Amino acid sequence: MKSLLAFCALALAYTCGSSQIQETSTKEVAEPGGPEGVKAKITKMDSSDANGFTTIDDISEIMNFLASDALQGRDSGSEGIATAATFIEKSFMDNGIQPYFNSYRDTLSNFEKMAFNVVGLLEGTDPKLKEEYVLIGAHYDHIGIIAPENGDAIANGANDNASGTTSVMEFARYFGNGQTNKRSLIFALFSAEEKGLLGSKHLAKRLKDEGLNLYAMLNFEMTGVPLVKKDYQVYITGFEMSNLAKVSNMYAEENLVGFLPTAKEFNLFQRSDNYPFHQEFQVPAHTFCTFDFTNFAFYHKVGDEADIIDFEHMATMVNKMIPVIEGITNAPTQEIRLN
Repeated sequence: MKSLLAFCALALAYTCGSSQIQETSTKEVAEPGGPEGVKAKITKMDSSDANGFTTIDDISEIMNFLASDALQGRDSGSEGIATAATFIEKSFMDNGIQPYFNSYRDTLSNFEKMAFNVVGLLEGTDPKLKEEYVLIGAHYDHIGIIAPENGDAIANGANDNASGTTSVMEFARYFGNGQTNKRSLIFALFSAEEKGLLGSKHLAKRLKDEGLNLYAMLNFEMTGVPLVKKDYQVYITGFEMSNLAKVSNMYAEENLVGFLPTAKEFNLFQRSDNYPFHQEFQVPAHTFCTFDFTNFAFYHKVGDEADIIDFEHMATMVNKMIPVIEGITNAPTQEIRLN
């Protein structure tokens, strides 16, 4: 989340929130989609049950790949992020998600290096509602190589934002295999978010120029650790700008989505990839997040690695969000409205 840089000092003033400690075993395996011969440490959790479609093993496999040292921090325009893109493309292809454009890669027009979003499409099943689109997004880039700490210079970007990327990939896997969506779904992984939301700005403008009938944009950012002492499990930015939280909680059948005062104080609504879609389309466009400035001390640091991420929390959040997305996608009318 690039624009959180100004508030990094605040985040570092707090200690990390507690997370469940689980036994792990580590082994060397070839990286899926990675360069031949490259190895990555893949952490396997002893527990694989997250009480739903997505399991802890599903989350850990993706997270440990995207946040591995081999990807060198996924800086936009680098070989590492290109390897991540290949990995995402293969997952989309394997799970029935078609390229939105001629290919999955949407080359940025506003960035000096070769960089691209990865954009997939799952057409809706309803003859009428499929003409309306729900876009589910996250940025998959990070900041690459930075000043070393204790000999480590790779900013792996596990929470920021391999976590959001993993969530979107799991949503794509669920809907791609189940095909339970009446509206059409776009799955978009953005590049160059860390350079100023450039990937989402590019795609929002391109889709607007093409006349896309966008109903809502749901963005996922820094979802790798649970909130601390909250009576909800995830917050949305721009809480008061629409009724998305109310609609989400209706489909979740619990108080899943809440209001974080700090998000309003720091105007996080304008600081992630939801915002360009709000600007271009003037439709509900929000970011779901579990970073609350008290539960994570490694923002834009080399310590943002997969071994500090709560995979069980991530799997639970994905499973609880699936009926929310399904309900929004299949509702006979557009229930989410701007206030």
